[in-house]
Amino acid sequence: MNNKTKIAKEFDTVKVFREIKDKISKDIKGMTFEQLNAYLEKNKLRTKKG
Repeated sequence: MNNKTKIAKEFDTVKVFREIKDKISKDIKGMTFEQLNAYLEKNKLRTKKG
């Protein structure tokens, strides 16, 4: 018996990361190495301390 119930996800990790990856790809398209380094420094992931 094959009873699969589709559960609605509150948060779709794959979808979110694909959207983030696509945005970054658009942002950095055609950048020079120096521009890319500046972009990465400006958009660095920051962690909370404390």
